[in-house]
Amino acid sequence: MSKPNITPLGDRVLVKFVDEDEQVKGGIIIPDSAKEKPQEGEVVAVGPGRVTDDGTHIAMELSVGDKVIYSKYAGTEYKDGDDEYLIMRESDVLAKLS
Repeated sequence: MSKPNITPLGDRVLVKFVDEDEQVKGGIIIPDSAKEKPQEGEVVAVGPGRVTDDGTHIAMELSVGDKVIYSKYAGTEYKDGDDEYLIMRESDVLAKLS
């Protein structure tokens, strides 16, 4: 995976979609047009963090390489060549996978 030419600002993260299996248990292949977008991905870039109204800097809890689950309609899609990414706020991330 090549590093995308984009850097998130503030409390935003750049997440790369994780490819899910193309087949279901019964062996049926689901075409791309019928699939839902995955809600799981890998963080590939993070912003510097949020700054509060009084100027306090709040560091990001996520870091590059974290596997995450995010809310279904979170973020903005971004395509760089064949790679698809999602730019979202850190608060749209629901959980970190271990």
